Amino acid sequence: MSLAAESLNSRSWPRRFGVWLAGARRAALDVIYPPTCLACRAAVAEPGALCGACWGAMRFIERPFCDRLGTPFEHEMGEGVLSQRAIDDPPVFQRARAVALFEDGPARRLVHRLKYSDRLELARPMGRWMARAGADILAEADALAPVPLHVTRLWRRQFNQAAALAREVSVRCGKPLELDLIARVKRTRSQVGLHRAARAANLQGAFRCPDESRVRGRRIVLVDDVLTSGATANAAAHALLRGGARSVDVLVFARVAR
Repeated sequence: MSLAAESLNSRSWPRRFGVWLAGARRAALDVIYPPTCLACRAAVAEPGALCGACWGAMRFIERPFCDRLGTPFEHEMGEGVLSQRAIDDPPVFQRARAVALFEDGPARRLVHRLKYSDRLELARPMGRWMARAGADILAEADALAPVPLHVTRLWRRQFNQAAALAREVSVRCGKPLELDLIARVKRTRSQVGLHRAARAANLQGAFRCPDESRVRGRRIVLVDDVLTSGATANAAAHALLRGGARSVDVLVFARVAR
């Protein structure tokens, strides 16, 4: 064996051993703690998966859908077609993409467990699905920016679920994650229970760009867990565009259809 080959083997051996050790650890954990469904805890074949029932109940969003809002169409409408809502009331952001519809079922359970039950390990599979669902907008992006929490809410919750998801998406798409492109400067009350107009009013002036030079001329993808009325995404997109962003798209795990 040549010295070069011997040197290569000596460098690669620790890596191969590390891969083997990680596999052995996973196998041992699977024996002690058999993998369960992400949404309902039924037994599954491998970690990070949904059971057959939950997979069937997930309303994944696939084409055809509105090119602007990402809401699904019942029938094929052609490339780049917009929904009536996108025409009548266009959002501030350019395009939105989501993995699934947010309704009673697995998608809602996953979002709530990540957000309210500190199940941070869910960010990995959810982020993997998001990277796939948003492949078209991610391909054009210059950076990812999670929708930020106000400092008081971040202190209470101890983590930002949008940042956790954005980190996983960044790993898979190769685009940089920049946590401080946009800041939440106004402490708003919870959006839960507010109608659409009240949501927009609640978020007026809530966001700003601390350093516009880092935003100017760039294509930004905002990342969040859920898109409901679009008020939060619109307010954050408005701040980025006012700061000079070239365009703003939105990527979420789930969205409300109407």
